[in-house]
Amino acid sequence: MPKYRHALALYPYGGDATASMGLFPPTGLEYIATSMRGLVGKVTLLDLRYEHAYQEPGRLAELVRNERVDLLCISVRWRSQFDRICELINRLPRDITTVLGGYQATLEVEELFTRCPGVDLIVRGEGEEIIQEIVNGVPYHEIRGLSYRRNGELVHNANQQLPDVARIAYPDRSLRRHAYHWVQHGVQITKHTFDTVLTTRGCPFKCKFCTFSLNPLGQKREYTERPLDSVIEELKNVSADVVLFSDDNLFTDPRRGEQLCDRIVENGLRKTYVAQARIDIARYPRLLEKAWNAGFRVFLVGIESPHDRILKQLQKGITREQIRDAFRVFANYDFFIHGYFIYGNIGETEQEMLEIASFAKELKIDSITFQKLRIEKFSPLKELVDNTEGYYYERIGGPVYSSQYGDRELKRIRNTIRKRFYDMRQIRHILRKAMRLGLLTGSDIGRVALHLPTLVSGLTRRGLQKRRKRRQHKLAKAGAPGAGATGV
Repeated sequence: MPKYRHALALYPYGGDATASMGLFPPTGLEYIATSMRGLVGKVTLLDLRYEHAYQEPGRLAELVRNERVDLLCISVRWRSQFDRICELINRLPRDITTVLGGYQATLEVEELFTRCPGVDLIVRGEGEEIIQEIVNGVPYHEIRGLSYRRNGELVHNANQQLPDVARIAYPDRSLRRHAYHWVQHGVQITKHTFDTVLTTRGCPFKCKFCTFSLNPLGQKREYTERPLDSVIEELKNVSADVVLFSDDNLFTDPRRGEQLCDRIVENGLRKTYVAQARIDIARYPRLLEKAWNAGFRVFLVGIESPHDRILKQLQKGITREQIRDAFRVFANYDFFIHGYFIYGNIGETEQEMLEIASFAKELKIDSITFQKLRIEKFSPLKELVDNTEGYYYERIGGPVYSSQYGDRELKRIRNTIRKRFYDMRQIRHILRKAMRLGLLTGSDIGRVALHLPTLVSGLTRRGLQKRRKRRQHKLAKAGAPGAGATGV
């Protein structure tokens, strides 16, 4: 007899603030829901971005009562809507075991326990194995990575050992109550459906701005790969038209990348694939050919800066000329390339920031995203900012400012970059190429053109990856999930 009869896995983000968040499913929460499969009587997955009827706390509480839910698993992934979600949690029944997890929950354990008296447990870090121990009735004090209340006091157990990615079950898509479409301000942009697949966790690179290889506890997530047999099995269960590989860098191992492309072709898995990659992929023309044949049409590429000084500061491991060389190779293919840049770096002038637009046009990048430099708790950049006179940040996970470039100045610079890059010629190019690659149809053009200024400013990598770390704060506002991220 299972300890819990009915577990509700709740993605609580919804309302006007997330009107553009319907692109991808809440992959991290789906991993958690799948991990409970067979260990509880019933699992229900509820995504409030689509379940408008239950965005009102009273209706949601009624559902919990009527469906006899006795375990609530709530994903708290972003700082965005944090106050609203705390209010939502406080209006749900308190006599039900309530578990929080996710990136932001791991960062804000103490605050969440204080603001939400009905919360019993908080999962810190990757939660697939922890939730299994909870539902199997393992005593709380024996579960690593768990925080909980005991006799009015908070107890924080030792951090867990990071689980083996090869042992984690991929998401059970039969738990979904609907397909995922590209929705912008309540308007469905295309008929395409979207999904994500995660084939690796971690990253072997050491870019200074990035904490992808660290979880919110500062633990190093080494680069680990899922067996390709498992990846292909998952892809066979994906019905969506467009699939994002939410790995930090799908082609970290070029040989494995080629094998994946070959297996996709051999199994007839005809879809439009999107992948995050470094410019290093340009060194492997055979891989690029195979990727095209397999259905890859969009690459999301981290460039970060046009300036060697900034690239060195960020420990990106590339130079301006290497970036140019890579895009000369990309010009031989018809991939849609979306580039990521960071502005507001330490010592960066306004003129240097504005050069993002001209450099991107020189490279003939199809679209770009540019984000303010951000600081995470365990980021190597934190020490640099702390020790640089005139630079500061208001909170961990937030942007970096300086005495010369505060929030107002950086917004002005952001708007100038956007205006210089996204002129009418660039917009026409985007629409034509998207149609040529099958990313859009003729019937989609009117809706896309209407929302394009918002769409292009919302193309962030975090995703897209999802959904992590520094980039997820932007993703939560822009329409992509922290795809592939773990935790409740």
